[in-house]
Amino acid sequence: MFDDLKPHIRDLRKCLMKIAIALVIAFGVAFYFWEVILNWMVTPLISTLPHGKDDIIFTEVGETFFTALRVSFFASFILALPVIFWQVWVFIAPGLYDNEKRFVIPFVLFATLFFISGCAFAYYIAFPIGFAYLIGFGSQEYTALPKIADYVGFFTKLMVGFGISFELPVVTFFLAKIGLVSDKTLKDYFKYAIVFIFVLAAILTPPDILSQFLMAIPLVLLYGLSILIARLINPHKEMDEE
Repeated sequence: MFDDLKPHIRDLRKCLMKIAIALVIAFGVAFYFWEVILNWMVTPLISTLPHGKDDIIFTEVGETFFTALRVSFFASFILALPVIFWQVWVFIAPGLYDNEKRFVIPFVLFATLFFISGCAFAYYIAFPIGFAYLIGFGSQEYTALPKIADYVGFFTKLMVGFGISFELPVVTFFLAKIGLVSDKTLKDYFKYAIVFIFVLAAILTPPDILSQFLMAIPLVLLYGLSILIARLINPHKEMDEE
């Protein structure tokens, strides 16, 4: 049995090696521009602080250095997304039929596009609204002085969470293409999906209702889009009644 797994382990090692090389190269580029990237990352927060960038602090020795590393790794992950998705496809391709293998370019393209769309939604819509509420809450009594390291961790967590969440239509397309799901399957599990979406939003967002809804609502809409995709790709066929 172990001998049967050896080729798969070898293929997985090759894919991981190529992903690692892509991440290292992207990390080198991102680290050179880490200040520019960090300034972009803090822009949604700055707009909600009374004194802007002056209110963002660090309190530990080396905090800015390790923050720069975290910023660079996050940026390298985004830059390497096409390679990551490509290698994911390469790894699963041996288990697909020939007519399914030709979807490699659409998969890489749309998986990257939807991930970036999720990040863009978080950055341009969810963050400004959420930060305005969170920073403004209680600001009459206290002064907000967010730590840069904590903010970057919070930022990257939400960006990755939104990015992964927006992959739902892409995943649905390929599951429907290989016949694992149909529009009826998704409809039947709709009420369970709603519960799961709100639980996921509660885990990935700060503990306030506004942030949870900002993630949950687009996910519900994406689930509806996934039903339409499944209907086009693999519509449910009613059994003929005798």
